[in-house]
Amino acid sequence: MKRIFAVLLTAFTLLFSVNHAFAAEKGTLEQIKERGTLRVGLSTFVPWAMRDKQGELIGFEVDVAKRVAKDAGVKVEFIPTAWDGIIPALLAGKFDVIIGGMSITPQRNLSVLFTTPYSHSGIQLAASKELAGDKLTIADYNKRSVTLAVRRGAVTVQTAKKYFPKAKLRQFDDESQAFQEVLNGNAQAVLASTPKPEQMALQYKDKLFIPFKERLSQGSEGFAIRQGDFNLLNFFNNWILLRTQDGWLQERYDYWFTTVDWQSQVAEGQ
Repeated sequence: MKRIFAVLLTAFTLLFSVNHAFAAEKGTLEQIKERGTLRVGLSTFVPWAMRDKQGELIGFEVDVAKRVAKDAGVKVEFIPTAWDGIIPALLAGKFDVIIGGMSITPQRNLSVLFTTPYSHSGIQLAASKELAGDKLTIADYNKRSVTLAVRRGAVTVQTAKKYFPKAKLRQFDDESQAFQEVLNGNAQAVLASTPKPEQMALQYKDKLFIPFKERLSQGSEGFAIRQGDFNLLNFFNNWILLRTQDGWLQERYDYWFTTVDWQSQVAEGQ
């Protein structure tokens, strides 16, 4: 009997220890609620996220993150991060979620969990009228004599390598730097997520043009979170569903992507 009692006591002790360990291992959603703050990682590129003339963050992603936090009853903290290091920063726990126009790809999905899409865009090319005014086809840009500017670590790099393997690529941490490279006459064209190429072509219509009628690729963007955060994934997916159904996401998307009403707010150099 003593042996049986000892075995049972040991079993109950182990069970209590395991349950206590699971209770102590709180998920990200529970941490957000206790902290009272949703920490959002993003990288600045127009019109997803950018600085206004007062230095504050504005843009489609900023509106989305603020609304998510408001609906969750918590504050939002933005943590701007270089694009090529944003997934490692998420995995290191620097923030809770990436809300930054990140396209859903199988390669990224090996490292992070993606929500259902909350926006849809694609990749387009804007070219220099001076350096590439006569270049109207993909073949015209797939030459060793052509230099293309892209944002480092973005899906635009893969798109450029797919369609223009012979061209030289110049990669930049910031999308605005990539466009400036073309405006300065140092590259024939720049690849970027829509609608930036179209909007820049309108803004600099004397210097830039869109040579292709069709986008080079179609994409879907999702929030990115750490593997295993299924409660947080469920919350975000339901939020996207509700804000899609009530038209809020579409209204914000239309404002930032189909108008230029916000351009006067943006700080110079973006």
